[in-house]
Amino acid sequence: MTRLLLRSATIFGPRRIERDWHIAAPQTRRREFSRKAGVSELVAQVLLNRGVADENAARGFLAPSFSALLPPETLPGAVDAARRLATAVRDQRRIVIYGDYDVDGCTATSILWHALRLAGADVHCYVPSRFEEGYGLNADALERLAARGAHVVITVDCGITAVNEARRARELGLELIITDHHQRAESLPDALIVHPTATDAAHSPNPDLSGAGVAMKVAWAFARELSGSERVQPEFRDYLLEATAFAALGLVADVVPIIGENRILATHGLRHLCHTRNPGLRALIAASGLEGKARYDDYDVGFLLAPRLNAVGRMGHAREAVELFTTADDARAAEIAGALEQHNRKRQSVERGIVREAEDMVVHRGFHRDGCRAIVLASREWHVGVIGIAAARMVDRFHRPAVLIALENGSGQGSGRSIRHFPLHEALGACRQHLQSYGGHAMAAGVRLNADAVDAFTDAFQQQAAQRLTATDLRPRMTLDDEVELAQLTPEGVAPLARLAPHGIGNARPKLATTPVELVDSPRVVGANGGHLQMTVRQGTVYRKAIAFRCGEFAEDFAERRHFRLAFEPVVSEWNGRTRVELKVLDWKWVDPAAARSASSAAASAPPAGEARLAENAPL
Repeated sequence: MTRLLLRSATIFGPRRIERDWHIAAPQTRRREFSRKAGVSELVAQVLLNRGVADENAARGFLAPSFSALLPPETLPGAVDAARRLATAVRDQRRIVIYGDYDVDGCTATSILWHALRLAGADVHCYVPSRFEEGYGLNADALERLAARGAHVVITVDCGITAVNEARRARELGLELIITDHHQRAESLPDALIVHPTATDAAHSPNPDLSGAGVAMKVAWAFARELSGSERVQPEFRDYLLEATAFAALGLVADVVPIIGENRILATHGLRHLCHTRNPGLRALIAASGLEGKARYDDYDVGFLLAPRLNAVGRMGHAREAVELFTTADDARAAEIAGALEQHNRKRQSVERGIVREAEDMVVHRGFHRDGCRAIVLASREWHVGVIGIAAARMVDRFHRPAVLIALENGSGQGSGRSIRHFPLHEALGACRQHLQSYGGHAMAAGVRLNADAVDAFTDAFQQQAAQRLTATDLRPRMTLDDEVELAQLTPEGVAPLARLAPHGIGNARPKLATTPVELVDSPRVVGANGGHLQMTVRQGTVYRKAIAFRCGEFAEDFAERRHFRLAFEPVVSEWNGRTRVELKVLDWKWVDPAAARSASSAAASAPPAGEARLAENAPL
């Protein structure tokens, strides 16, 4: 239920785009639910907003238990794959894990490699080159693997659409096992398939497993098979617990819903990151500046660890990431982690250039105007490994589906990102006559096409967007969990929100809206390049600090207007031994000064609560 719809503006670089605020209505059960579940009213509101509707579900959500993990037999094909792998190990047949070059693919590869090595398998890894081979199974690679003595090839995070490649594998005498989680077509490859929706998409117990999550289930089933029991041998149990750290990396990095058993794996995996024995994980954590943290969260993975892993697949070869996680040599792990850091810095530089050029192209061609509902751009100057990130930036900036294509030698390789109400994979299927190949899911996909087909594809794709999207769909939407006054933002009230982590799709970080506030004094432009805006806001005698990242250019607007509402994430911080709540600003809406004064008067007349005491409320 939505209490209020407000129109505001979104922060995207030097320009702002209108955004709708959808503020959740106060949950009528929040007080009772708070008491029964043993949580604060604010946590109760957020849980109810997420569909966690009873106290037992709340306890399971706040304290995810391994015992609630679905057994591997609930994943179609997992038990059969485990039996095939166990037979191959006993027969001393050579097994090759065929991976993918993103974080999910690399962690899935590593999960299976360690499980098979623990069983004494003759196992090797193969990760295709993004630049020379592209995504997924390819026949040339299968031919090389067969020539090198491979008997069994098991894919991770790819292969579900590889009908022709599966046929070639059979011709080569290879036993092929496909484990994947991407959207499947009606026609499946002739192979043993492990996929969350392989048998019944409508009734899958967890259709949202990532590639690493699928690999984790296969490793679990394999451990059971070799142990001869549902209770696995101690060495396998210890390894599976350690492997949750890899699974958490893959789940968070691949942006799958962090609910249900994905939440269980992510929660326990993030905990195991703190005391992992894997040399590669330890080296990556150190190179990312995270060494010594008491606990890791989804931000650490999504914004610090994962980008470094993805960078090597974008700028170099992802086999380095797999080697990082499979080496037992601490020195070699540190060396690879250092190389990943260099790849990431190069990726950041290249990305900035592509994004600037792409933004200019969008404006020059009018793709940002109301009459155009999708963006397709192509260039011979773009790095194919970075166009996916740049496409995501275009969606953030212009809130339209975007496909960016890198051209080379008469061919194009593209990467697309989408918005709500525009299933990208389905739309690409409607344009397939202009494509050599395509794959992905509703929100992200990749394409290959001839360079001379770009214009026809652009027309067809934009026509799909015109048919499927309305003007309302092109307006960004921000869902806010509650509307609060500043006096409610106390450390005691806000700190319990940390129990809702890890966050992701299906469980976004709690976002709140203020009632009207007033700026105190002048905003400060801070940061190395003056890119951020720091300010103090108040309601009556209640003051709070706020920070708006990448918004330094709006300092004069705030100084002039002075009265506004904020959409924000509450952050509990400690400074000089004091704990306080600050507002991480996501968006704002200007309000009439009279409304702000009314809110301040109401706040001033309210009884003090928590942090709302004079000594703590004065601006710092």
